[in-house]
This record gives sequence, structure tokens and C-alpha cells, in this order.
Amino acid sequence: MPQQIRLKDHEKDARLVRNRVVVGAVAVVLLVCVLIARLYYLQVIQYDYHSTLSENNRVHVQPIPPTRGLIFDRNGVVVADNRPSFSLVMTRERAGNPGKWQDVLDVIVEVLELTPDDRALFEKRMKQGRRPFEPVPILFELNEQQIARIAVNQFRLPGVEVAAQLVRHYPQGAHFAHSVGYVGRINEKELKTLDPVNYSGTHHIGKTGIERFYEDELHGQVGYEEVETNARGRVLRVLKRTDPKPGKDIVLSLDIKLQEAAEQALGGRRGAIVALDPRTGEVLAMVSQPSFDPNLFVTGIGFKAYAELRDSIDRPLFNRVLRGLYPPGSTIKPAVAIAGLDSGVVTAGSRVFDPGYYQLPNYDHKYRNWNRTGDGWVDLDVAIMRSNDTYFYDLAHKMGIDRLSSYMNKFGIGQKVALDMFEESPGLMPSREWKRATRRQAWFPGETLILGIGQGYMQTTPLQLAQATALIANKGVWNRPHLAKTIEGQPPVDENPMENIVLRDKSDWARVTHGMEQVMHGARGTARKAAIGSQYRIAGKSGTAQVVAIKQGEKYDRNKLQERHRDHALFVAFAPADAPRIVVSVMVENGESGSGVAAPVVRQVMDAWLLDENGRLKPEFAPATVAQESAP
Repeated sequence: MPQQIRLKDHEKDARLVRNRVVVGAVAVVLLVCVLIARLYYLQVIQYDYHSTLSENNRVHVQPIPPTRGLIFDRNGVVVADNRPSFSLVMTRERAGNPGKWQDVLDVIVEVLELTPDDRALFEKRMKQGRRPFEPVPILFELNEQQIARIAVNQFRLPGVEVAAQLVRHYPQGAHFAHSVGYVGRINEKELKTLDPVNYSGTHHIGKTGIERFYEDELHGQVGYEEVETNARGRVLRVLKRTDPKPGKDIVLSLDIKLQEAAEQALGGRRGAIVALDPRTGEVLAMVSQPSFDPNLFVTGIGFKAYAELRDSIDRPLFNRVLRGLYPPGSTIKPAVAIAGLDSGVVTAGSRVFDPGYYQLPNYDHKYRNWNRTGDGWVDLDVAIMRSNDTYFYDLAHKMGIDRLSSYMNKFGIGQKVALDMFEESPGLMPSREWKRATRRQAWFPGETLILGIGQGYMQTTPLQLAQATALIANKGVWNRPHLAKTIEGQPPVDENPMENIVLRDKSDWARVTHGMEQVMHGARGTARKAAIGSQYRIAGKSGTAQVVAIKQGEKYDRNKLQERHRDHALFVAFAPADAPRIVVSVMVENGESGSGVAAPVVRQVMDAWLLDENGRLKPEFAPATVAQESAP
């Protein structure tokens, strides 16, 4: 059967082609419409958004860190300034592709011939939180040779620049390390609490001392400049600039000459000295020995150098003035005497017989006087002059722990007393409630007795002892100790003033002061040798703080104890006694004798402040002058 022949339908094919052309044309038109719509959306509707993105790629806002405020001593001597220095900075976004910046760090280490530890430190600094396009300093204080090597290899170091900046410097070195403190690099923890805007471009912050307490005043306000950059991030021109506001300058109450004299008086021994002006609360000298060079911490101290300071048995990083806790010993007796007089427990004429010890009724335990042979009948004046323990055992027993604790709190014992020293420890003034809460025990009568002579649980700082003594010198008027004399010309304001100590009989201040004068100038005074040849009257009190306990019936034998287990020597004093201008508190670790070791240190510090270069009393401290100023 023959196969049928299929004829081609030209009309049908033409129709198919026309349909395809129409569909294709419609598709093309639709695509063109979509493209036009997209172009309209991007260029018209989102014009502002994309123009801003484009502008941001071309224009960058760079922070200008403010210049940190300067710090001076009371005579205008600079103790903290800003020194120009060249640093190596790196901008991660300009170093190339993500991860490229780590390769650049390798090149830096190679070019400058640094160690793997340096490489690790650089990477740690680069990983710290920061704003985009913010340069990060990775190496400070470049020398000329290092700068030249960076310049020659600049083509290998994208995003890396040598920048000139001001770096904190302490020209007085270790003299004010524990008072002024130091600045250091901002760490991750601090970064979370700081204002990210105001600290843009700032890489250092106050870590200790005045530098930390007055950080807001010293830092200032950040500035900005808008710069135009090319595709590689290089700045082409500055479009707009807002200048930063520099930090405020601070004038301290410290005196560099008195500071040096105090350090010299301490003679290289471990200890602390603080000198106050009782009329204002200004700290005139603040020494904690041994000390350290704060410049080591500014740009980052090495691991080895820090380990030496941290692990030193002498603890140079420890601020003994503010954080050192010591039993006050007999230096607290004048305050206890004020408490006894004001509470009516004793009078100036009250007498106690001292056989060399004290016993509580119905107890066999003997609480020894330092003078084992006893002083016989002792009144208040003799008790202070001779530092008679038996008298103060009896006084503390009659007062009881509740009243004793309450009065000592008024003198600043057991609380922070300073106005601008955040590192200060509150110390400890024990009470019945304190022991029940911390030891879960009742209070025992014998514990009250030893508190009366500054032993037992009581813990004080040298600054607290100075303030307690200043209250006696000031007849109860509270002036909180402070280091800042003026901030940009304005004195600091005490927003939380302490309540003055008001006695029922104001003459009690004079009675206790007279006993303290007898310590220095009386025929039987415990520190009379330290006052020989003095051109002014001194009111003082010695103290000895036990480091290790001595068993009942045993005597203190220095030859059986290691040097660091021997008693601490303390002394507090003010002068001139009739119109005080200086209060000094001294603590010599393991010095053993307050009157023999610490009292001469107090005398040297007072002489440095009150006497002129010829060894004569300065005119402003002459009797006629002080009498005129103290008159109503």
C-alpha cells in the first residue's frame, strides 16, 4: 500500500512564527519595563540612600582624640604631661581582603625584626573592639631606624602608617606613682562601659590614682574631621573639621619638695607616709615605699618586667597609704580618750592604778602593759604621755564595745574618708553585730579591752590614722582628705560631707592635745628624743602594731623573729600644736618602735614643711602669725 505524502501547511507555520514573535516581543517589552522600573526605583526612589552609600565610600569621618589634661603639683611642677611619640598604626579595612591583615602583621615582624611575642601582642590589639576604619596603634615609640624601615617597605604594608601622637609621660617617675597613678591601654572590659563616641580614637584610659578618679575631666571631648579618600583609602583632602576639646588641667595639693623629703626620711624602708593640712584636708605628701615607674605601663609593660613587680616580696605595686591595713596600736589612744571623756566614763582627773597589767573581774588572764613594772597611779594626761595600756584597758572596759565602736566610726575608723581616692580601703572597726555576722560568735569582754589599745580585729590605713589625728587637731571639724587642689581653676566639691564631731565639753580637745604634747615634750614622754631642738610644739602619739601574736606571759624578742614578722612602727602627730598646719602619719613596716623609728621620720617631714632653708621657722608659721590667724 503506497505511503501517504504530508503536505506542508504554510499558513499554520506562519501563524506559529507570528505567535512566537509576539510572545518574544511581549517578553522583551516586559523585561525592558522591569529594567526601567528597577532603574527608576534605584535612581529616583532610592536616590538618597544610594547617594549616601556612594558618599560614604568616598567620605569618611575620622575621630580626633582630645589632648589629655595636664597634672601639676601645688607649685606648678608638671607631674603628668603629654609627650610626642611616633606609633605604628594599622587600619584593618585598608589592609586588603579579609584575613589579609594577619599577613601584613607577619611582614611587620619581618621588617622590624621583632619576636613572636610581639606578633601575638599585635594580633591581640587588632582584635580588640573598635569602630570601622579606625586606625589601631600596634607599636609605640618607634625609633628613627624603625621609621625608615617602614618607609622603605611601605608598598608591602597596605593599611599601615606611622602616626605622630601624644603619649602620657610622668617626668617625676616613681615619686607620684601611688597618688597620680598612670594610664594604660583600654581593655575589653573597659571598652564595654565607655562612651563609644567620646572615646573614638582614644586608646588609653586612667587605670589608678588621680588619672582614674578624674578620668572624665582629664579626657576631654572628641573631635571629628570628614575626609575624602580614594579607592585605596588614602586621604585626598579634608572636607570638614570639628576641633576636640582638651581635657581639664588639674593642680594637686601635693608638694614635690615635701614628697622628696618624706621619701628621704623613710630611708628606703618599707612603709607609708601621708601629710595633711588639717584646715583644708589637702594632702601635702603621700608616700608608699617601695614604688615603681608608672611610665612602664603607659604603652604596655613587658611580661617579664610586670612579673618582677607583681611577684616582688616588697610589693612595690601595693599602695600602703590607701590599701595597707594595719592595727593602729597606741596611735588610736587619743581618739579613745576623747570618746571616754565625752561619754562621761572618765574625767581628766580620773586615775587608775597600774601594776603592769590589767585583769577583768573574775578572770585570771592578765592583759599586760608595755611597761611590765607598771606606772603606778595614772591619770589621762600621764596615760597618753606614757602610752599606758592599763589605763586604756580600763577605759575601754567601762565604755563597752557599742559606745567604743560608735565613737571610732565618727573618727573615720572603718569607713572611707578620702574625697578623691577610689582605691581607698574602708578598713575595719569591729562591733558586736559585725562579729555575729562574720564569725557567728558572741562578743567577749577581753576583745573590747584590746581594742582600747588599737589591737585585735581593728584594721586601719595610714590615711585613716592621719584623718583621725586631723580631727583632734581641728577640734572635730571634718575636712575630707583630697589630692586635687583645683580642677581647671575650681576647687573640688565635697558632695557628701561628713558630720563634724561635737563634744559636750569643747575643752576635752585641749586636754587630749596636751597629753599628746607631753609625748613629745614631757620629761617622761615616749617620743621626747624626736622633739629635741624643735622650734615648734608637736602633739604626737606613737604606736606599735603586732604582726604575730605573743603568748601569754612571754616577752617580745626580736632575735627570735624573722625580720618581716617583727612589729610595725607607727606615729601620728600635728604641729604647731596650738595652731596646726600639718598632720603627719607614718607607718614603717617591721620597724618595731613607733617612738624610736617612726617619730624621727615625722619630725623630718614636719621640719621640711615648717622650716626654711636656714632651719628657721617660716614666717607664716611664727607664733604671732598663727595666733593672729586663729583669733576669732
